Amino acid sequence: MAPVIYPTTNFTATEQLCLDRGEGIYVYDTDGNKYIEGLAGLWCTSLGYSNTEVMDAITEQLHKLPFTHTFGGKTHKPIMELAEKLKAMVPVEDAYIFFGNSGSDANDTHYKMLRYYFNAIGKPEKRKIITRERGYHGVTVAAGSLTSLPANLAHFDAPLEALHILRSDAPHYYTGRRGNETEEQFVDRIINNLEEQILAEDPDTIAAMIVEPITGASGVIVPPEGYYEKLQAVLRKHGILVWADEVICGFGRTGADFGCTTMGIKPDLMTFAKQLSSAYFPISASVIPGWMYEAMIAQTNEVGVFGHGYTYSGHPAACAAALKTLEIYERDNLFEHAAEVGAYMQAQLREIFTDHPLVGEVRGKGLIAALELVSNKTTGASFDKGAAGAAAQKACQDNGLILRAVAGNALALCPPLIITKAEVDDMLARMKAAVDTAYAELQDKGLIAA
Repeated sequence: MAPVIYPTTNFTATEQLCLDRGEGIYVYDTDGNKYIEGLAGLWCTSLGYSNTEVMDAITEQLHKLPFTHTFGGKTHKPIMELAEKLKAMVPVEDAYIFFGNSGSDANDTHYKMLRYYFNAIGKPEKRKIITRERGYHGVTVAAGSLTSLPANLAHFDAPLEALHILRSDAPHYYTGRRGNETEEQFVDRIINNLEEQILAEDPDTIAAMIVEPITGASGVIVPPEGYYEKLQAVLRKHGILVWADEVICGFGRTGADFGCTTMGIKPDLMTFAKQLSSAYFPISASVIPGWMYEAMIAQTNEVGVFGHGYTYSGHPAACAAALKTLEIYERDNLFEHAAEVGAYMQAQLREIFTDHPLVGEVRGKGLIAALELVSNKTTGASFDKGAAGAAAQKACQDNGLILRAVAGNALALCPPLIITKAEVDDMLARMKAAVDTAYAELQDKGLIAA
């Protein structure tokens, strides 16, 4: 065993699969076994593996200027070009962009910039952040506190009260509905709960609400029709900023440029990482509106510096990777491709799995989806300790498909954007065989309701 502390891993079950190389949508382990990478790594390798254009762009930049920081007035062309490119793409008014290294640090940056901004305009009391149950926004101290998944909070003593974190209902109708409640009634109830919470806390103390347009690690939750329209109306009414975490949804994943476009969100703040560079080089982006940036200028001048930044903020090779990735998205019409193939994948998932006895719900948009695995299809009862998710994930891997069980018993898929319809057919055939295997195993263990 290597002396590695592995992330998001059971320390009693490390080093189970050692990957060696990748090509297209496939990866190979050190024994030569071939797998479809059905989760695009961690929702991120949008262009698949071994894209020579992105690798060449990184290599060229490394030969030209392998590193320079961006502190104290220093800059370089790739970071300026990338900022201009993103500014032209995002639905944020007169956008300004801070570059970091991961989605976690990008959300931490937003948390700090919100504090900085409201101090700048004389409203230091406006510092609370609303997040949602089952939300995932990273694992650093602030971002980890915005995350609501039990495994990411247990034993870490997250300073939720000190950071003024509030939690609202998860917009998952399947698991959150009450009795015969319709989707519209469900939405009205949780939006009413949100407004009551805002009023109880005092709107003048709440800075923003963070949302993933469609969630990832919490099980690919697609909120019901009307949810975001009503959510935004409440937030705007009470002067609370809309903060869209696009780390997973951004750049084609939902079949549009951004998850906000797919779900009808007009954000004030946006967070990016993952598909910004197809994960070929670590980079993230925290996007704020121009009016927020302008308000902070005087404070930076008073102090002498904006006292936030990372050694690798806007790393030239990372910016080169992102610029080439965005160029490929545009040139090859990959967002349109993801919309077309994604619609096909969603239709096939529903045709194959809607009536499967282990599947309670099929959900998703574009090229991101999940199966909710249940022990009782009538009641929607789940499995303890993620038993079905673990069984299905292992069966997929045994069948040459890498997927991930998230939020216990949701089997998530999120293939590279370059996937073809024929490859989708292959992927779903392997997935079907694996879910069948998992169902039989769970039956043998007496875990399926009679």
